Amino acid sequence: MHMSDALISPTVGGAMWVTAAATTAYCAKRIREEDDPAKIPLMGVAGAFVFAGQMLNFTIPGTGSSGHIGGGLILALLLGPEAAFLVMASILTVQALFFADGGLLALGCNIFNLGFWPAFLAFPLIYKQIVGSRPTPLKVLVGSVLGAVVALQLGAFGVVLETARSGVSLLPFSAFAMLMQPIHLAIGVVEGLVTAGVAMFVLRAQPELLERTASRLSVAGLRLKTVLASLIVAAVVAGAGISWFASSHADGLEWSIERITGTTDIHVEGPLHAFLANLQGRTAVLPDYGFPVPGDNAPKNAAPGHVVEPVEGPGREEPGSEGSEREPAWPNVDPGASTSGLVGAGIVLALTMGVGFVLKQRAPSGKTPVKVL
Repeated sequence: MHMSDALISPTVGGAMWVTAAATTAYCAKRIREEDDPAKIPLMGVAGAFVFAGQMLNFTIPGTGSSGHIGGGLILALLLGPEAAFLVMASILTVQALFFADGGLLALGCNIFNLGFWPAFLAFPLIYKQIVGSRPTPLKVLVGSVLGAVVALQLGAFGVVLETARSGVSLLPFSAFAMLMQPIHLAIGVVEGLVTAGVAMFVLRAQPELLERTASRLSVAGLRLKTVLASLIVAAVVAGAGISWFASSHADGLEWSIERITGTTDIHVEGPLHAFLANLQGRTAVLPDYGFPVPGDNAPKNAAPGHVVEPVEGPGREEPGSEGSEREPAWPNVDPGASTSGLVGAGIVLALTMGVGFVLKQRAPSGKTPVKVL
């Protein structure tokens, strides 16, 4: 559900950048007030895990489409809303800059759509209300599925609204919504099951972690080695190997656009779009989650003033292919994908822990509150 710049106007993109930046500043302030340094390693490892998880597209049976987890609810139940939003913003920034997954102009939209709804609505108002103070496997399953479904439905509708408000693509609002909402309902159910699986594992390994996170209590003193080790192993295995088995079908956003326009490529004219496309072509060291093609320093078919962008990575396209053509081989044993999974997870791990340490250094002196009301 990572939007490309081809769907967004400068006005909408700029407004969502401001919204995402303001929310990020608020979250950073709350994390400083919490002053819970024991949470920093968990932020890094959880971020690496979600980054790798987002690489694993799964087929939606009977549709010819695929989806991947957003991971926002997983982050929220492990870290709390504010830390979850900061980690998701870090993941999406790394994806946009280093892998050309999601546009730079659309980065504010992507951070809000994938970070705000699960962290600040689905987790506190759905998951926590259902699971309560005495979690059981059934409560966790119901809360996870309902929370993930609602978060993805709101995120998908956000994509539709932002695209319609931008008015730079030929995507009718009603038709786009009628495709986006049902396909992301199916994706949300799968994400809910994955979220429940992670939550149930943590309940067995360190149940107090979920209880403290839900109550905004410090995680200091908890033995988190099993949780941290398991998540980092899962991230490495997913990014380095399981990513070969990811579905080659168009994801929910691409699939919806293709049903309306007949292609997943969107043509946009404008100097800002061209500038950002060229900039992203230079920063993306592993574009589309693979090794770059020699001589290709910009998104496919990009030219000054006339940008043609894939709607979303990781597309797993045949090197040198055009348009929405995709690699037919499955599994796609690709060292570029493995490298991307490991490098990306490592960058996210370092970035999120770095953010945590910076906020810890700036925490109010003499104050170490255990609980933030």
